[in-house]
Amino acid sequence: MSAKRGGPLASIRIVEMEGIGPAPLAAMMLADLGAEVIRIERLAPGDAGIARPRDFDFGLRGRVAIPVDLKQAEGRGLVLDLVAKADGLIEGFRPGVMERLGLGPEPCFARNPKLAYGRLTGWGQDGPLAETAGHDLNYLALTGVLDRLGRAGQAPTPPINLLGDYAGGSFLMAFGMLAAIISARETGKGQVVDAAMVDGVSLLAVPLLGLIGAGIHNGGRGENLLDTGAPHYDVYQCADGKWLSIAPIEGKFRMQLLEGLGLAADTFPDVGSKENWPEARRILAAQIASKPRAHWEMVFAGTDACVTPVLDFDEAQAHEHNRARRAHVEVSGKLQPAPAPRFSGTPAGIPEMKGRGGDEAAQVLAGWGVSGDRVESLKAAGVID
Repeated sequence: MSAKRGGPLASIRIVEMEGIGPAPLAAMMLADLGAEVIRIERLAPGDAGIARPRDFDFGLRGRVAIPVDLKQAEGRGLVLDLVAKADGLIEGFRPGVMERLGLGPEPCFARNPKLAYGRLTGWGQDGPLAETAGHDLNYLALTGVLDRLGRAGQAPTPPINLLGDYAGGSFLMAFGMLAAIISARETGKGQVVDAAMVDGVSLLAVPLLGLIGAGIHNGGRGENLLDTGAPHYDVYQCADGKWLSIAPIEGKFRMQLLEGLGLAADTFPDVGSKENWPEARRILAAQIASKPRAHWEMVFAGTDACVTPVLDFDEAQAHEHNRARRAHVEVSGKLQPAPAPRFSGTPAGIPEMKGRGGDEAAQVLAGWGVSGDRVESLKAAGVID
């Protein structure tokens, strides 16, 4: 990965409106792959409820923030001038907020008919819940996905907000923006991209719904092959209190698991029958608990038994596979996940944490056609910082 910024999206320009969580991560993903993203923020930094120093808000990497007073006509005019030179705009407000600011799709399309206008919300731009607040957990609940998360006999287990906010939201938004930009370059016409986290989560569940429809995933929560119901697809505690994941779904891989554990395949319960799952689980749990995790890591190293240690983040960053692939890179002195996916011909560069306002913002604005005199005038009027 080159230290010089590059990537396959180097010809793309994006205006990002300040938001929290999913929208900034979508903008980060585009910036990671070379898009030039300019982030419009409020003059006074907002509080998203999870306060942290700006240099630890890793999702802001790769773009300079421009603090703008959108209550002033000059501030809105500056944003529209930037929109005129952009391929896309990303916003994550509730429906109607951008319209009240005077920056909705209509005035933006008037300045740039080719614009991909990305709107990232939990519930979408229409429907009975569109105007209401929500968070990742609520979106999972309404899609039916949360009902499937957890162990048998227990309540649904709320996961960390990776599934709804980021997999169902940020990735959907980035995908939608690129599709709309490609379409605009072919047709000359822009459009609104309505990326709703409930839609994204539902899409992620398509394969699962197929398994349910086919009668394969036919048990309740935590009673099926891939949801901790099966003893050969779960995590087990080792003698030192650390955890081991095993996932040998295929028979030939289970044979390697049993061999490594020192269990006789001819006497081990047939996990093809659910009635044998409790006994198989008991045997696996007892055997794995007899040795520390490091022992099992050595036993299964290089095998196809589908056994891996459950690592914490520090251990993951230090693991030999992740180090070999440079899965983590230093971003302004702090180790973070590297840009992905990887490209053979247009590799992404190493991102940086950028500043907020000041000379760095003035330089970025100059690259978008905003003169130095105008920048100074806007600063003097309190429109930008």
